[in-house]
Amino acid sequence: MARHSVTVTVNGEAHSREVDSRLLLVHLIRDELALTGTHIGCDTTHCGACTVLVDGVPTKSCTVLAVQADGADIGTVEGLADANGMSALQEGFMQEHGLQCGFCTPGMLMTGT
Repeated sequence: MARHSVTVTVNGEAHSREVDSRLLLVHLIRDELALTGTHIGCDTTHCGACTVLVDGVPTKSCTVLAVQADGADIGTVEGLADANGMSALQEGFMQEHGLQCGFCTPGMLMTGT
């Protein structure tokens, strides 16, 4: 299987990896970068649990190849909070009990960001 060099900036930090040409972006984020807040729900783009920001656009990472994201600026749920605490959207979800079971919450937060 062909391997490709991929460089992405995730939550402000640059990462370079040699990846299989079929590797999905969600697996790069979860398995290669160990950012497990991005969840895999349906693998068909329907649930949105895998949503991340790619160059500022909410994107379902279960249907994007990692090589397609080469050079992109990616935001994950781990990047929403800062040294001062949770983002306003995260606070709102918590205060209004918008978490449901919690599995899809990261995708909802990234879609609303």
